[in-house]
Amino acid sequence: MQHLHQAADYLRQRLSDFTPEFGIILGTGLGALVKDLTVHHTFPYAEIPNFPVSTVESHSGNLLAAELAGRKVLVMQGRFHYYEGYTMEQVVLPVRVMKLLGIQKLFVSNAAGGLNPDYEYSDLMLLEDHINLQPTNPLVGKNLDELGPRFPDMLEPYDTTLLRQAEEAARSLGFADKVRRGVYASLPGPMLETPAEYRYLRTIGADAVGMSTVPEVIAAVHMGLPVLAISVITDLCSPGKLKRVAIADILRVAADAEPRLTALLRAVIEKQ
Repeated sequence: MQHLHQAADYLRQRLSDFTPEFGIILGTGLGALVKDLTVHHTFPYAEIPNFPVSTVESHSGNLLAAELAGRKVLVMQGRFHYYEGYTMEQVVLPVRVMKLLGIQKLFVSNAAGGLNPDYEYSDLMLLEDHINLQPTNPLVGKNLDELGPRFPDMLEPYDTTLLRQAEEAARSLGFADKVRRGVYASLPGPMLETPAEYRYLRTIGADAVGMSTVPEVIAAVHMGLPVLAISVITDLCSPGKLKRVAIADILRVAADAEPRLTALLRAVIEKQ
């Protein structure tokens, strides 16, 4: 808690005129939302006490205090991953700090591989559930009672009202055919999965797979934060569609999907 309060106090002192309503985490290749922001303050992660530093390509490594659709938001321009060598507590530290600063809801994006054979490149998958296959989680250890209960319920980790609003927004924006609901499997990475592992993940009920999001969602649910999480399907992992993929391919598909993701997030935030 000392580390969390040090980071929150540092930011609060510099945001005396800014009370954030929502937090947004931008995933791999999904930074174009920044173009739609009115940015008031930019904080490089390296300058915030106890913050990790992004080491992944396309993760700029800034916390932005900004306005989107007339609402005040804190935007993580890049996230942290367990595979970078950080502990789960470090991975979720920014989410906890944003909660201490006053955010009321959390919006998360990621790039993911599509396991569902019906998925196509640049589809948006609204997470309605997840399968946590990370080796640990941020709630292991002494419970931080100031943040939440020892045994948080995970029956609805993704807020049903936000899910409905996102689907309504997709219909009104004219791309409902590119938006789906599904189950996200979170693995540690950084390697992509083998064909046998993809088949296993599909067998146990996953529609998409990635290396992030679930730790932050667990931390958010622990703190009582409603969450909307969206995966951009950047590669296809079902039999018959599976092929070799490079980070450049993922970034290219993510860029194609970004206008829809940005429009969807903006529309949902306008409804809050």
